[in-house]
Amino acid sequence: MKTLVTGATGFVGVAVARALTAAGTDVRVLVRRDSDLRNLVGLKMEQVHGDLRDQNSLRHALTGCTQLYHVAAHYALWSENPAIFYDVNVTGTRLLLETAREFGTERIVYTSTIGAIGLPAGGGPGTEETPVSLAQMAGDYKRSKYLAEQEVLRLARAGLPVVIVNPTAPVGERDIKPTPTGQMIVDFMKGRMWAYIDTGMNLVDVDDVAAGHLLAMERGRVGERYILGNRNLSLREIFAILSGLTGVKAPRLKLPWQAVLPLAHVNRWIADYVTHRPPRIPLEGVRMAKYRMHYDCSKALRELGLPQTPVETALAKAVRWFRDHGYA
Repeated sequence: MKTLVTGATGFVGVAVARALTAAGTDVRVLVRRDSDLRNLVGLKMEQVHGDLRDQNSLRHALTGCTQLYHVAAHYALWSENPAIFYDVNVTGTRLLLETAREFGTERIVYTSTIGAIGLPAGGGPGTEETPVSLAQMAGDYKRSKYLAEQEVLRLARAGLPVVIVNPTAPVGERDIKPTPTGQMIVDFMKGRMWAYIDTGMNLVDVDDVAAGHLLAMERGRVGERYILGNRNLSLREIFAILSGLTGVKAPRLKLPWQAVLPLAHVNRWIADYVTHRPPRIPLEGVRMAKYRMHYDCSKALRELGLPQTPVETALAKAVRWFRDHGYA
């Protein structure tokens, strides 16, 4: 039985690929010709070249595969060309899953995002059933992933055997890009965090997220969504844990998100028109800080048996990996 994994060069994707190979699965990975392959060094798996926007390459990649983990996405809080979010995340997902249906792929796990899950208007943790709309999506990444998830749900209703997982904020090893959460850890380690916003997020070990993917393939109900997360924390609590792990002092100055918003707009303008590089203060990240991104993960615990590695352990692995690889 051969299994195709997209996005295996990335943070979550390589964790999924490694978990599969450790379980003895015959893995094939779809990679672009210009992909950064550092995360795949030393892994015994077949590599095929292709692109989510090239259906012929998707047909080649899916040939002989009975299972598919679609983890790939354009994940960023800023891009010079916002259209890429929709080309890769929406159109690419639809093309891949339609091709999988054409090939009769037996089982599919699609990696969505916690950003596509709603938050209750009155506060409290969001669940897979919390109502949400496109209008509530902040930024092109979240909008594109919301639209992609709607495509996946449509195909599931039409009979495609696909299960959706929504990871929260994974942390751990091999975050080579790094992700926005990983960059926050790196910035903290470098002493760049002079203040904090009164917000929060749900953290989870990236290896638990990978395990959740395999469990969703085995036990998940078709057409259902599963939040893959662990512990709800305030940003202040996260920085306190990081301070204990690194010896770097946690910031004491608390700022309302509205106070940081003008700086984020200036950073966005500089990125768009001057540096053409990601802004130091991402506008979409500040807009998301308006909400405490806290979620109820009990469905995945109950139906999938999602493991729950302590968040302190996951953050320690991230700190050690970033330090060992010269990020901080």
